[in-house]
Amino acid sequence: MPLVPPLNFAMIASGVYRSGHPNKQNFAFLRKLGLKTILYFAIEDYPPEMQHFIEQEGIELVHYRTEGNKEPFVEHRIGCLVGCLRKIQRWSMTSIFDEYRKFAGTKVLADQEFIETFDDKKVIYDHKYSPAWL
Repeated sequence: MPLVPPLNFAMIASGVYRSGHPNKQNFAFLRKLGLKTILYFAIEDYPPEMQHFIEQEGIELVHYRTEGNKEPFVEHRIGCLVGCLRKIQRWSMTSIFDEYRKFAGTKVLADQEFIETFDDKKVIYDHKYSPAWL
């Protein structure tokens, strides 16, 4: 079976990935990644086909019920999340927006404003537990 990544698949950091909604033809690819957890940002329930797959593979699902057209994640929930993470990682705004536009297409202005005004200094975490890529 060929390895077919989900739509908009990309690596965010070592062992951390992003993608559009996977489907059955992506299962072999996802299996190769050795995923432990999937963060699902949508108001809808996780699709039954994917639910069955993650149960079979022993993958934990963390479901954040967010609507795509509500503040603060105006349209592109994952793009905003990754953009904010890139600020914490001290990426330049140019690089953050270049990566954002690669996945977001035309829905950019309000989301970019959100990323730009996101105050990464207010994100408090214990540095002894932070991953190497942070």
